[in-house]
Amino acid sequence: MGKSATQILRYWLSEHPDIVRFRWSPTQSWGSTWSFLFTSIFAYTAAAVAFHLILLLFRRHRPVPLGPVPAVHSLAMSLVSATIFVGLLFSAAAEIRETRWFWRRSKTPLQWLLCFPLGTRPSGRVFFWSYAFYLSRFLHALRTFFTISRRRTLSFPQLFHHSILICMSFLWLEFSQSFQVLAILLTTLVYTMVHGYRFWVAIGLPVGRFPFVVNCQIMLLGCNLVCHVGVLLLHFYNGGCNGIGAWSFNSVLNGAILLLFLKFYVEMKSGKGGEVVDSAVEGGRKPSKKKS
Repeated sequence: MGKSATQILRYWLSEHPDIVRFRWSPTQSWGSTWSFLFTSIFAYTAAAVAFHLILLLFRRHRPVPLGPVPAVHSLAMSLVSATIFVGLLFSAAAEIRETRWFWRRSKTPLQWLLCFPLGTRPSGRVFFWSYAFYLSRFLHALRTFFTISRRRTLSFPQLFHHSILICMSFLWLEFSQSFQVLAILLTTLVYTMVHGYRFWVAIGLPVGRFPFVVNCQIMLLGCNLVCHVGVLLLHFYNGGCNGIGAWSFNSVLNGAILLLFLKFYVEMKSGKGGEVVDSAVEGGRKPSKKKS
């Protein structure tokens, strides 16, 4: 009797031996050292600055034609995010099913998703997909070069934002940080929709009448804020959460991202933001201006 599509997906996304036996370590995982983290962030920042200076020197006041590259990148990011979302969903369900006997009296599955038990090590299914998410941050960072090519400006908030995402995803693995499962599920779900929409716009299909990307970002930030409060409560009232030190540092970084976004959102609403980074612009086309 043939296997169903769900069973095949479950095997390849959560039961494959390479996924089950995954372990985050310098000898088994590419990019898992502190030196790699700092070097990659420095190289990303330096490359973006150098690219901006080169374009100013040789193509002053003219955007670089990118052709289908942004659309292909958006499609790739949407597919990668969807794969990580489904794989992590299957893997989290499997981990809860196999380990619930150990902690069923002390917490619920939702509490496990928010708060890993003390002593959790970065190995197994959910950390495999956390590693995949970490690697996908480098693919995501390529958007910086598209922005420089199209708008002739270097956005330091964008550089800061992508660097923070790379750093945070590294810390999730390095310290087996609590909350990362829900954070990745929420982020990849939103990224699947956002990048899918950017691909839709980039290939010339109709632009939405509302800022789709911005609304998705607001939803993601709101969910993250609620989950951070949940982690804090569980840590103090349920015996402690693993990786709380890294979680505290990540909370500061998330706060910085929130402040940057609120600043941008206020400028967008007040009309002082110049070229607004909304769904249409991010997709490669400028929205039509309506007369007041």
